[in-house]
Amino acid sequence: MSDLIRLLPDSVANQIAAGEVIQRPASAVKELLENAVDAGATQIKLLVKDAGKTLIQVIDNGSGMSETDARMCFERHATSKIREANDLFSIRTLGFRGEALASIAAIAQVELKTRKVDEEVGTSIIIEGSKVKSQEPIACQQGTTFIVKNLFYNIPARRYFLKSDTVEFRHILEEFQRVALVHPDIEFSLFNNDKPVFQLSKGNLRQRIVHIFGNQINEKLLPVEAKTELVSVIGYIGKPETARKTRGEQYFFANGRFIKHPYLHHAVEQAFEELIPDSAIPSYFLYIEVDPSTIDINIHPTKTEVNFQNGQLLYASIRTSVKHALGMFSLSPTIDFDTEPTFDFHAPKGYEPKAPTITINPDYNPFRKQPQNFLKANAGMTPNHAGWEKMYEGIANQPSVQHEQENSNDFILIPAQQPENEQAGSSENSLFAANKLFQVQNRFIVANVKSGLLIVDQQKANERIIFEKISSNAEGQAVTRQRVLFPQTIQLSAVDSEVINELTDNLDSLGFEISAMGGGTFVINTVPSNMPSGEIIDFIDGLLEDYKKDRTDSPDDQRIKLARIIAGNLAVKTTQVLKIEEMQQLIDELFACQVPDVAPDGSRVLRIIQVNEIDKLIGR
Repeated sequence: MSDLIRLLPDSVANQIAAGEVIQRPASAVKELLENAVDAGATQIKLLVKDAGKTLIQVIDNGSGMSETDARMCFERHATSKIREANDLFSIRTLGFRGEALASIAAIAQVELKTRKVDEEVGTSIIIEGSKVKSQEPIACQQGTTFIVKNLFYNIPARRYFLKSDTVEFRHILEEFQRVALVHPDIEFSLFNNDKPVFQLSKGNLRQRIVHIFGNQINEKLLPVEAKTELVSVIGYIGKPETARKTRGEQYFFANGRFIKHPYLHHAVEQAFEELIPDSAIPSYFLYIEVDPSTIDINIHPTKTEVNFQNGQLLYASIRTSVKHALGMFSLSPTIDFDTEPTFDFHAPKGYEPKAPTITINPDYNPFRKQPQNFLKANAGMTPNHAGWEKMYEGIANQPSVQHEQENSNDFILIPAQQPENEQAGSSENSLFAANKLFQVQNRFIVANVKSGLLIVDQQKANERIIFEKISSNAEGQAVTRQRVLFPQTIQLSAVDSEVINELTDNLDSLGFEISAMGGGTFVINTVPSNMPSGEIIDFIDGLLEDYKKDRTDSPDDQRIKLARIIAGNLAVKTTQVLKIEEMQQLIDELFACQVPDVAPDGSRVLRIIQVNEIDKLIGR
């Protein structure tokens, strides 16, 4: 029997490795930018076309490579960063695995141009699918230029599963910002389809944050600093009032490397406790420095997940430093009882102040019955009793609300009754008579039906109603809008701006008119007719956050997802007290829906408890 196990060819092995290291164009951008930083560059330029699918080009003025190094850098596990196993526990550079360039060369057409500062001639190498096509000397500038064309050209299945250009470019923006934020001493520029997106000059950390996220963030930043023998934490946090529902301005950097760490994120949230709503996310840019031997960054190919040896100490340091920063700038509410308010009063010319006088009746006795003209004598006014009966006309015919609370305090029934003449008219157009509807715990609507007891979740019912209305509008029916009296302006990061641009058409079909003003600024002119005008900004933040959790490229899927998000945010809340007319309208509109028993998220809206089930519950 012949042997079955054999070694894979290098080209196949590189493609397998590329699947772990290069997942999308943004992965290649990350690796190339980090290599440029490790090369000591002071100027780095990134150019992309078609969101990196057609072209990714990184130009730096770093140290460059010799002819031998230029050829060796494309070999697997070839690196200048480590020499022995112990070096893995003292890593200071960004790249060290020696897999990135080999992986990129295995799935793209790559051209390298490089020259060292002390050499007159550089080297040009062209590689396609791990195969060297040419290598020759060339006249070029100092530093290195990587040109990556047609990513995944030899793996059509991987290229097919890439997202839209908008989504892929959003990922490239994220990687660019992460590298640029940790190196404010390097000039960075980004061009997308020959259009400039970022041109970042050298500066300090605060300036770099402002250049990336806009001038409006400058006055919202609070400095953070905490240094001990084992850990150093510096950076900035956003003021509590800047916390938003969307993620995007939460950055941790450990030893100059961007990391994701939910445990440390929780430390920041704990420091902001009671200062921001539960649904809000604080902004922070925190830079952590620890001994390289106490951090393990070699647990994932992307190197964004790390382990800290002193995780609890680091948690306490971050929480304490953030709390200290909030306290230093008096962001906690304080009351000073010793401070006396003062005011300035400028008397007009010729004005002579006089002591106030008061007129009293020395004969007044509160325990003695006063004459009927007493008010007239003391107040200078005649009481008018005429027509007071009109204030109480119709009170006897108004609907009354009767509260009945059980001794167990487990639930409260709120039956509402209407006049008989109104009940007779409403029963003709409504599914249930007014005296058959109850509200339980301000969450459920209960009605007596032929087969038993109908229980409706009022929030989920309203979600279903709004969802079907919005969906029908998105399918071409006229959408009902309301123009905002004062157009609302919202400032978004570059990543969130790309999301809004991606969703503009679908948002317009749902009732939103949002205009881009440039620089991440958007103006909201119209919103759906049933949206409260005071909640527009928070609603857009929540919509962006919910959408980013489950992105989709199909326009139809986008429309349905947006309709589901909007319905969930506009629906009546579980704690809202409803009038009898509102309950009737909700029930009538629910049963007019195509799918009245299922909410947009798939959960149940209503349930009928049969009479025999009620018998079992009460033990009959």
